[in-house]
Amino acid sequence: MMISRPRRLAAASRTFAALALAFFASVQAAVAVETLAFRQAVAEAVAGDPVLSAFYGARDYAPLWTSAEDAGRRAALFAALDHAGDHGLPAARYDSGALRDQFASVDSERQRGRLEAAVAAAFLAYTHDLQVGAIVPSKADSGIVREVIQPDGAAVLAGFAASAQPGRYIAGLAPKAPEYAQLMKAKRDLELAVAQGGWGARINAEKLQPGDSGPRVVALRDHLIRMGYLPRTATQAYDGAIQKAVQQFQIDNGVTPDGVAGKGTIALMNLGPEERLKSVLVALERLRWMNGVELGERHIWVNLPDFTAKIVDHGKVTFETVTVVGMDNPDRRSPEFSDQMEFMVINPTWNVPRSITVKEYLPMLQRNPNAARHLKIVDRRGRVVDRSTADFSQYTARNFPFSMSQPPSNSNALGLVKFMFPNKWNIYLHDTPSKSLFSKEVRAYSHGCIRLGDPFDFAYALLAPQSNDPVGEFKAHLRTGAENTLMLKTPVPVHLVYFTAWPTAKGRIDYRRDVYGRDGRIFNALQAAGVELPEVRG
Repeated sequence: MMISRPRRLAAASRTFAALALAFFASVQAAVAVETLAFRQAVAEAVAGDPVLSAFYGARDYAPLWTSAEDAGRRAALFAALDHAGDHGLPAARYDSGALRDQFASVDSERQRGRLEAAVAAAFLAYTHDLQVGAIVPSKADSGIVREVIQPDGAAVLAGFAASAQPGRYIAGLAPKAPEYAQLMKAKRDLELAVAQGGWGARINAEKLQPGDSGPRVVALRDHLIRMGYLPRTATQAYDGAIQKAVQQFQIDNGVTPDGVAGKGTIALMNLGPEERLKSVLVALERLRWMNGVELGERHIWVNLPDFTAKIVDHGKVTFETVTVVGMDNPDRRSPEFSDQMEFMVINPTWNVPRSITVKEYLPMLQRNPNAARHLKIVDRRGRVVDRSTADFSQYTARNFPFSMSQPPSNSNALGLVKFMFPNKWNIYLHDTPSKSLFSKEVRAYSHGCIRLGDPFDFAYALLAPQSNDPVGEFKAHLRTGAENTLMLKTPVPVHLVYFTAWPTAKGRIDYRRDVYGRDGRIFNALQAAGVELPEVRG
């Protein structure tokens, strides 16, 4: 029986369709197997990371980095990792080179899945360090008790995944404080100075002053020129231009600006750009630790190595006074943290801290019961101890049962006013009867609290927003001679910081001495993490 041509064509068409369906089904099955292999590999690789595990689980382990559609995200991340050193971050930690090599050698979906997880982990590591620093502050120095606000890694990942401008998104995670950008510029300038061989030959002199001339003045001149303090000149004499340049250098470095290059000034000039670069790198890290801290439209800024306390309103310094800070002793260095100033105590009683009582006064009392007569000794029930009958020799620092205090007076160790931001370290700002210390360049002499050179004016400035007569109100309380508390209607954020490199309003960088050696310890920790200095040439 003959089969008609139309029927033969129809049968062939059905056969082809069946074959096509089978082929596409096999392709889909293969794709499904590959997709499953990728997703399983991702799931296994991120299982130990709660943030990545939750993020990829919520998207059914779909790729963010390794598909063709992810090219823009990959490019943004690799560009950021390639420039991690610009921020003073340890670029080797993120190992962008190894990640690129893995992209070039992927030959299976499981391998691609593992690479997906590795890139995501590098993203989290880099963005974490960019936001809040590469090291843990307290591990570098126990005196840094600042609470670092940790970023929400899941939110950062989600924000990046949703961003239409991934490069801009990553860049926006860095601290937004204007000083951060200024410090990055200073870093570039210093690296250029290092690459060009530094600031010239060492100045071998004890003292240079106006009227001097010769090779040592030429060395001084060349330093000033290369540091940007003096235009190019052929002078070999210590003239007015050099004197003015030395004064500006002294101002920028916290030295008495007398225009004479004495031993201290010359020692600071002989620090090469690589040493200043260390200060800038540490300052960048410190700003990252403070990223997310709300400074406050009005706040108090106490920079410990600068020996100043400032009131800042809307970004401008409206009041400034000199300070004395804790001495360079392990248990007396002033800590670094932020808090809220809530009130001031006028005519304060000094309740001697337990540590001072047993370390300093107990040995004195054991030698002479009448020592430190300006202090009152009381027992746990508040009864005054009779020194003539007390046997202080029977006590140790551990079991001494008494407390000591000094009543309000002009000679009180706290002076006539203290400014309180209650904290577990018992640190506050206060007046002092020891005024002579404020004339010194390095003012690290206290037990840890911050002494103010102009405490009354500081009080007036704090009271001004809430009083029509801040001076009169303060003095009225002062005249009573009795201890009393004056609340701030709006608490003022106070930040105890430690910046040995800090930008000025005029665009220069102020440098200060590392009085506690903290910056040195932080830089060592940064180097251990992988931060590198450029090599000095020539």
